[in-house]
Amino acid sequence: MAGSETHYVLPRPDFDKPVKLLIVVAPYYKDIADNLVAGAKAEIEAAGGTWELVEVPGALEVPTAIAISDRRSNFDGYVALGCVIRGETTHYDTVCNDSSRAIQLMGLQGLCIGNGILTVENRAQAEVRADPEGQNKGGGAAAAALHLIALGRKWGAQSKGIGFKPAGSYQVADSSDGSSTA
Repeated sequence: MAGSETHYVLPRPDFDKPVKLLIVVAPYYKDIADNLVAGAKAEIEAAGGTWELVEVPGALEVPTAIAISDRRSNFDGYVALGCVIRGETTHYDTVCNDSSRAIQLMGLQGLCIGNGILTVENRAQAEVRADPEGQNKGGGAAAAALHLIALGRKWGAQSKGIGFKPAGSYQVADSSDGSSTA
């Protein structure tokens, strides 16, 4: 059982300038969602960050809300939260796979997203995973987003010296006397 195993947890990243995250939650199971959000908020605040919260109808809408926000706002990262409990139909598989795939694709495009959408067999599993004093998957999703933001900031400042150079760095020949200027 995963609940009894010990896992390594990366140290919380440090930031030289504040981080701002958007928590997007699907509160279909409100009590579970509230616990996920509590864990995420606590982790973001512990790292010195700020957050905003938006609710969407279901797990399938979480990636869409993140994509809209990425185009129209200024968040450093995102925390995707919700819970999908297996039911009697294949709708469970569609919701789990499609929401996860959309979040993964946005991550591969450079967005810093922690995925805390629980996909479980029953309510008891969800309650244990959502509990901030238990497995705290909301806090874990926020921590994942924070680590990705830290990596992006670390590597965003580096340059490999390839690509286009700023206009001021080229030599320009002066046609009147044959000399060049920078």
